[in-house]
Amino acid sequence: MNQFKASMARFICTAILCSAVFAFTSAAAPKLYGSEDKLLPAKVLDGKLELPGKVEVQPVARDDEIRQRIADILKTTTWFGEPMVTVQEGIVFLKGTTETDESRQWAGNLARNTEGVVAVVNQIEVVPTTVWDFDPTFQVLNDLARGFVRLLPLILVAVVVIAVSWLFARLTVHILRRGLIARSLSRLLREVLARAGGMLVMLAGLYLVLRIAGLTQLALTVVGGTGLIGLVLGIAFRDITENFLASLFLSLQQPFREGDLVEVANVTGYVQRLTSRTTVLMTLDGNQAQIPNSTVFKSTIRNFTSNPNRREDFIVGIGYDDSIPFAQEAALKVLAEHPAVLSEPEPLVLVENLGPSTVNLRVYFWLDGGRNSWLKVKSSVIRLVKRAFQESGISMPDEAREVTFPHGVPVHMIEREEAVKPAPAKPTVEPETVATKAEAGLQSEAGEIKKQARKSWTPGENLLTSSPSEEHQI
Repeated sequence: MNQFKASMARFICTAILCSAVFAFTSAAAPKLYGSEDKLLPAKVLDGKLELPGKVEVQPVARDDEIRQRIADILKTTTWFGEPMVTVQEGIVFLKGTTETDESRQWAGNLARNTEGVVAVVNQIEVVPTTVWDFDPTFQVLNDLARGFVRLLPLILVAVVVIAVSWLFARLTVHILRRGLIARSLSRLLREVLARAGGMLVMLAGLYLVLRIAGLTQLALTVVGGTGLIGLVLGIAFRDITENFLASLFLSLQQPFREGDLVEVANVTGYVQRLTSRTTVLMTLDGNQAQIPNSTVFKSTIRNFTSNPNRREDFIVGIGYDDSIPFAQEAALKVLAEHPAVLSEPEPLVLVENLGPSTVNLRVYFWLDGGRNSWLKVKSSVIRLVKRAFQESGISMPDEAREVTFPHGVPVHMIEREEAVKPAPAKPTVEPETVATKAEAGLQSEAGEIKKQARKSWTPGENLLTSSPSEEHQI
């Protein structure tokens, strides 16, 4: 009896378990294998059968809604020619033309990602564009025109800022010029400082325009690259920059003034002007010489006008039989009586050396180079010393050797058929005038040379001040 009960209990449990399994299977079956499901035909991929995806019995979106949505998107992109979209039972058929494979693939992906689409049949053809298709060009021009219209307010603001900056720059240059006149600066330096101030104002205006345009990095690059641009230009135009800087230093130091007689780079002449590139001299022979300022700045400058007194010297030889002190006194007397020779500093007559046939004396004397010409005065002094030696019986032998005959030399006269005409007698007495007609006076020829310099054409603006003598003449 107990065994029968146990068997009945097992039977009832088994029946209950089977009923539960059957109930669960009946409830899940409609979702997996129900008769109302619609399965897509199987696909063959790489020789294998691929089961289709699940299709909802009640689609989320209707076919006409899917078609309208996809068609609107394709028309909006303007990438497709005559796009046509057809939807049947969630299957999308795409037709039309496009220019690239990427656009065709993009349309297929768009349709697949649309809600409610089961499958996509992409029949869009790829048609390359012709060479003479101007639509992209017109599109770019249209975009440029729209961009220009959008930039018109910014352009107007930029023009106003640049104009205001230019006005402020001009005003800054004018104020700096007026303010620097009172300072002891050269005109070139004043002009450079004034223009540098105006350039800074213009640079600030340009920086503001770039900041307004949103080009902050470019503005910083422009401002920071100004020094780099100056360095590059300085290297590219090294000679021009060197001459310009030398003109600045020369105008500041003023080693000479307009009208001064100087010697620079083995060139002697009167200074006409100092320009931003060269120093112009009028040489003593009336030629105009232009020396680069870099050469002038690095050369030794001899200014004969800064100290008008100038010392000249020459050598004269006397015979060994003559008295040296007596010859010195004779030469010194000529120097003391000469009107162009200065008494202070005092003139000197010194023994230079003992030559092969003469005792050489060097005569030193000073003269006023601003009033008298050293060439003419030197010529006059040499001539007068020679006359004084001749009058005093001081010999001035040449370098040839002298042969002395103590007992004389017998001379026999030979009579000739024709009388020899006597040679014209040489003048034994020299003129006592200080300056002869040949020397044309002792005055300096500086006035004549400066007069010629004023008549000559001289390039560039003068950066020098006139010398006192030049201002007096003017």
